[in-house]
Amino acid sequence: MAYKSILTVLTTAADAALAIGSAARLARAQDAHLDILVLGVDRTQLGYSYIGTGAVLMEVALERAENEARETEAAVRAALAAEADGLRWGLEAAVTQLGALTELVAQRARFADIVVLARPYGPGKGNESEAVVEAALFEGRVPVLVLPESGLATATPRRVVLAWNQSAEALTAARQALPLLQAADTVDITVVDPPPHGPERSDPGGMLCQMLVRHGAHAEVSVLARSMPRISEVLGRHITDVNADLLVMGAYGHSRFREAILGGATRNMLEKAQVPVLMAH
Repeated sequence: MAYKSILTVLTTAADAALAIGSAARLARAQDAHLDILVLGVDRTQLGYSYIGTGAVLMEVALERAENEARETEAAVRAALAAEADGLRWGLEAAVTQLGALTELVAQRARFADIVVLARPYGPGKGNESEAVVEAALFEGRVPVLVLPESGLATATPRRVVLAWNQSAEALTAARQALPLLQAADTVDITVVDPPPHGPERSDPGGMLCQMLVRHGAHAEVSVLARSMPRISEVLGRHITDVNADLLVMGAYGHSRFREAILGGATRNMLEKAQVPVLMAH
């Protein structure tokens, strides 16, 4: 098993070097094709307005989105030019309204093996950044590798922390991360405060460990106490303690005004993680 189709989606030129460099590194390691989707996003949400102003605002917003798409595409092509020969890639650019972004991204993500994205939070990041992550995860049903500011240091992580809580999302993440787990030196299945009356009460993480070992992964189990207010903080400290270079976890969504919004634990982890985070739902 390997990732043969890798997708990255960009809505801002500032992320081009980070996303392209990391996605290209993974594509080479997996002998994969890299697909790049550049989006100019019309962020206007027109409500009540004076007669005639709506069309003017829409025209201005569309022109801004087109300019941003051209700027991002130019940055992407510059990043691709800096890559060594041999990378197989394709580039598509489009302009979309924020409300239509989910369908557009999900349509492309469904046919990818993994989506590589810059972190959706931080200076200069708008609602569209998180919407892209959500669209790939919840509608595209594809694993998403979210990059920290430092990017993907290695396309073959040596030590992986796999967050395990017996959920379907965590198991999906483990299965979809297999190409990376099999190549790692160690997969640390990390269980935080396992329930005393759960189905794995006598052997937390044991069945998952057995499954991964049968797939050729070098897996072990760490059971941690919830010594900090948030599980994301416990995981973050453990990642530092074991010097991990990848976190694998299930992604959780809550129904709100949009179709899906990243749950609190997922968002906390993405905001603070200093290593790439591979998520699946």
